[in-house]
Parts: sequence; structure tokens; C-alpha cells
Amino acid sequence: MQTQRQLFLKHNAQTSPTPLLLEFVRAKGIYMYDVDGKKYMDLIAGIGVSNVGHCHPTVVEAVKKQAETYMHLMVYGEFVQSPQVNFAKAIASVLPENLDCTYFVNSGTEAVEGAMKLAKRYTNRTELIACKNSYHGSTQGSLSLMGNEEFKQAYRPLLPDVQFIEFNQLSDLEKITSKTAAVFIETIQGEAGIRIPDPEYLIALRKKCNETGTLLIFDEIQCGFGRTGKMFGFEHFNVIPDVLLLAKGIGGGMPIGAFISSSQIMSVFADNPILGHITTFGGHPVSCAAGLATLQTIVNEDLVKDVEAKGELFKSLLKHPAIKEVRGKGLMLAAEFESYDILKKIIDGCIEDGIITDWFLHCSNSMRIAPPLIITEDEIRAACDVILKNVNSVCS
Repeated sequence: MQTQRQLFLKHNAQTSPTPLLLEFVRAKGIYMYDVDGKKYMDLIAGIGVSNVGHCHPTVVEAVKKQAETYMHLMVYGEFVQSPQVNFAKAIASVLPENLDCTYFVNSGTEAVEGAMKLAKRYTNRTELIACKNSYHGSTQGSLSLMGNEEFKQAYRPLLPDVQFIEFNQLSDLEKITSKTAAVFIETIQGEAGIRIPDPEYLIALRKKCNETGTLLIFDEIQCGFGRTGKMFGFEHFNVIPDVLLLAKGIGGGMPIGAFISSSQIMSVFADNPILGHITTFGGHPVSCAAGLATLQTIVNEDLVKDVEAKGELFKSLLKHPAIKEVRGKGLMLAAEFESYDILKKIIDGCIEDGIITDWFLHCSNSMRIAPPLIITEDEIRAACDVILKNVNSVCS
């Protein structure tokens, strides 16, 4: 009889020549458990997904209740479905007034795709601008906005009329003109290795978009829902986008994404043509129920309150000559090493010692640290002890 690992390699499409092949059978809080019962601390939250931890009881209960009530009824946008309505209302309640209308999809890349169409339709322009070293997803349109040729060169031709600017570079904002439909930008760059913009940069970007009639679209798929110590990353910079993109952490572990704007901007999808954007499973009732439970958990348990302090604790503990820098906001951190080869050995050692961490697509010499927001100070100290042990082992 073949093992699960053998069946995985035979029947599941592979995304790399060397998958980790860790076989987990359950997860709870910040921990995952393998077939042998070994416990692993999840320091990356499924890449920014499990903000409230794995299998949070409030989220699990909401999923169970909704699954017993109804699941898929109709393609998105035709029926009034309470899970969608209630989650959209709750999201609007924690956002600025101009971000009051949500279109639910299934994932982050779908949120990007929908926003690309929205920007073109609303402005009647075709040019889109993104940043170098950006990551907005892996479908064809989102891939066109990726600022790293290595990951997209095999899939050309991609969308035309896409330009790139340097993140946090004021002089590059001159490339935004009256021909630009939208600027897509991560409020805090994720796969670039956690790059934080200067406040003046985002203010100048907002001003330039206002002057040129360009939509400013913030991708908060990684940094939203409490990850940075604010409910949304843009709250650190006092700049409000025209469109906000969310996914990952908003579903408590269930698949869901969203692009959010004003009712006035969103209204262009309703006619000329009608059904301007369509999704079958977007806003799935079970995912929306999980999303509402996740948002309520973050608010009711005040999970955002201690996130910045927890991030500072990581920074204070991860001191070593081999660690060049620990940068980030809240629990969205990157620890930089000399090279990928050194980092990979450290990551492998950490996994062996029961700590799951990772590297970044566009910054392979930096360690990703983005645990569930519920991680405790004692758990942070334990995680840092393991990381430093492996840094010493590799770099001594």
C-alpha cells in the first residue's frame, strides 16, 4: 500500500523539485502536528493566513453552523445571502467611509484581477503601474504586475501597457500620468522581503494619483487584518486608497479574497456590459461566515493591541553577528542573512527542531517571520532560542 507521501508525489501537481514533504494531521493555535505526533510552531501562519491561529474555535463553530444551513446557492451577486451581507457590513465598519462596497472572490490573485478590470472600466484607461519586486498573485493578469522577471519570463506574452516604478522612490512618481488607470502597490512590500515605505512617499503617491485621476490601489493581501499592529497597513501612514485588496488572513483559514471600493466606483460593473465581473464561488457562504468570525475575533479579543510589541520582542531577541537586519512592522518581519545558502541551512535546522519558517520570493536571503497574532511572549522567546541555536550551528 502506498503512503500518503508517495501518493502526493504521484497524483498532486508539484510546485518545486523538492517539496518539504512534511505530513501534518492536525493543527491548533500556533502549532501543527505531524503523523508521528511531533509538534511544530508555525512562524509563517500558512503565509499570512492564520492570523487568529489554526482552528480558532469561534471560526470553526461559524463554519460548522453555516455548512449545516446552506452552502453554495448561486453565482455571486444575484441572491441576498446573509453571510456575504453581514461580512461586507462588518468590513465596512472598520474601514474609511469611501471603502464601503465589497466584491468577494476566492483568493488574493482574484481580488487583483477584479481590481484591474475595475480600474480600466472606471477610468476608461489601459495603463497599469506596479512596483519592482512586487507580488500580486500568480494568474496571468496578476503575474503581469509582478516586478520580478524571473517568475514570469516563461509565461509571456502577458498583459500589455504595464509599467514599473521603484518602490519608495519619489522621482519615479512622474511616470504616473493622465494615461494611468491605476497604481497597484503593496502598502508594505511582502515578497520583496518586508519593505516599509516612507510616509512622505505614500502621501506623494496619493497626491499624484489625485492630480492624474488615477486610482490608487493598496494590496493588503499580506499586511491586512492586524498583521502589522493596525487593522490595516495604510493606517500607519494616514493615506487612504481608492481600492483595497484583501485575502489570506481575512478568512481564518478558509479561502476568500475581496476588493473593496466606494459604491460609486463599484457601480460600473453593473452595466455596459451587465455582469461586468462574474465569479461562481466568490463570497462562498461558509468562507464569509468564517471571515466574519475572524474579524469579530480580532476585534473582540483585541488581538491587534499587542502585535507591535510582539514584533519588537522578536527584533530585540534576534541579535547575532550573522543576522544583518530584522525589519518590518508588527508580526510581518524579515531577518536578513548573508545568502540564501546560509539561510536555507538555518531554515532546515529550525524545521528539524519544530519551527516552521520560510524565505521570500524576491528576497531569498531573508527569513520570513509572520506567526499567528495569538503567539505569546513565551512562545516568541522559545522560537527565537531555536532560531539562534541554528544560526550558531550554521554560522559558527
